[in-house]
Amino acid sequence: MPALTTTSDGFLLHGEPFRILSGALHYFRVHPDLWADRLRKARLMGLNTVETYLPWNHHQPDPDGPLMLDGLLDLPRFLRLAQDEGLRVLLRPGPFICAEWDGGGLPDWLTSDPDIRLRTSDPRFTGAVDRYLDLLLPVLRPHMAAAGGPVIAVQVENEYGAYGDDSAYLKHLADAFRSRGVEELLFTCDQADPEHLAAGSVPGVLAASTFGSRVEQCLGRLREHRSEGPLFCAEFWIGWFDHWGGPHHVRDAADAAADLDRLLSAGASVNIYMFHGGTNFGFSNGANHKHAYTPTITSYDYDAALTECGDPGPKYHAFREVIARHAGVPDEPVPAPGPKLPPTEVELGGRAPLLPLAGTLAAPVHADAPVTMDELGQRTGYALYRTTLPAAGDGLLHFSGGVGDRAQVFVDGAPVGVLERERHDETLPVRVPRSGATLDVLVENMGGVNYGPRIGAPKGLLGPVSFNGTALRGWDCRPLPLDDVDGLPFVPADGAAVTVPAFHHGTFEVDTPADAFLALPGWTKGQAWVNGFHLGRYWNRGPQHTLYLPAPVLRPGANELVLLELHGTTATRAQLTDTPDLGPENTW
Repeated sequence: MPALTTTSDGFLLHGEPFRILSGALHYFRVHPDLWADRLRKARLMGLNTVETYLPWNHHQPDPDGPLMLDGLLDLPRFLRLAQDEGLRVLLRPGPFICAEWDGGGLPDWLTSDPDIRLRTSDPRFTGAVDRYLDLLLPVLRPHMAAAGGPVIAVQVENEYGAYGDDSAYLKHLADAFRSRGVEELLFTCDQADPEHLAAGSVPGVLAASTFGSRVEQCLGRLREHRSEGPLFCAEFWIGWFDHWGGPHHVRDAADAAADLDRLLSAGASVNIYMFHGGTNFGFSNGANHKHAYTPTITSYDYDAALTECGDPGPKYHAFREVIARHAGVPDEPVPAPGPKLPPTEVELGGRAPLLPLAGTLAAPVHADAPVTMDELGQRTGYALYRTTLPAAGDGLLHFSGGVGDRAQVFVDGAPVGVLERERHDETLPVRVPRSGATLDVLVENMGGVNYGPRIGAPKGLLGPVSFNGTALRGWDCRPLPLDDVDGLPFVPADGAAVTVPAFHHGTFEVDTPADAFLALPGWTKGQAWVNGFHLGRYWNRGPQHTLYLPAPVLRPGANELVLLELHGTTATRAQLTDTPDLGPENTW
């Protein structure tokens, strides 16, 4: 018998009544050295469980390679730490997770194949899932409740009713978990909509729902769908995510706490989404694409109970009071905010222009017409496309099919314009100084769509390019891997303004490592690394104007900051502050 079972109106854990009081905490969005701290704070708020997705695309970046289980992806370590803290775990392995994560967690080697019908019973898709589970489940089994571990339940897919109605696919997934030794409770979750619940549920599998308000109505719909069994809100939305160029979404703590109280008063179990949001480090953020392409920012603060840097926010205190009325909370002090690094200025005195370095980063692919980043094997980041222009004079560059997702265009090394997928840009007026001038197009993947039918949309240049109607031929298409920024040939800055993409380098001293926030006034757009750790993308478009710098990234003594600034700048300094700036707030 599984450790967690259901009754007509609730859960039993090892035969005793149990209410799931869970909070979402994605291990892959938190520095591993901070996992224990975040888990302890979950318990101190009164939670007995934590929930996490599993990002298939990061765990299996190569279809024929092993599972990646190190660093941010060391799931077994995270599960051991949760158990050490006395917390149970809900696992949500997908295969699709959404999560505002690049590609919704589906590997690009899978989504880039247009013939595969994603999230269906297409044997090419289910075969890939099965091979992934063959690798994953032996790793997880020692941590399942049946083996004495903390994992008490496993989700089947994710809000599938909003996507499709392939019941054979859902049954295949449920059977795939069972046949590989998962004895624990299985559940689905769907938005509180009758059609979604019907399409996303599996007979014999617990049906849960997702919502953030209208508690009585949403629980009523769940009860209409399943006349008996536990009422479980698998995502109780207490905040929201942000897009570049939009506001920072927040929700009033008292309003969220009142709805949590209604939920618990109804006898329901809950998973708070998010208890702690964390950060989309590196190139991991996703994007939405409904009417226009809108990429997600680096911060995943989510206005959660714990802030991005792990400090208890207003919701932490408000939720703790609500939980205390229904289940009790530990008789221990509420955690205090963590220490912060004193404000520090960083002089960036070294430079290395990007375009001249491109040849040292990767070999080009020669093609008659541009090829996509997928065809170059460049999963994230940037690609550089180069050819020559046949004639001098003014004219129009036309990019058939547009760009994925943002392209900076240079003629003989001088910037001449930008095209963006979100604006549906396809043409750019340019002045060509001479026949045979070099055309460079630097394309940035701003994040893979994570929800809806556009998952797997290609990146890079998406079709032929022409100048005044004449197709441009003979392209060097070059991936620009930025996995390691050590060893770049920096030279001292000469004081002149920089007008082209370039790396910038500086050092700063730290006495005692502590959390900090990287502010970049005077800089426009790019990437930031500290001691080789990729903090993520910055952009003065906002809303966020600081990047979270976790204390474990720092070391006593000398530390290194590297920026890749994509646009011109006269700035030579960056600032480490003790306060985040996530932008103007929009309350929902």
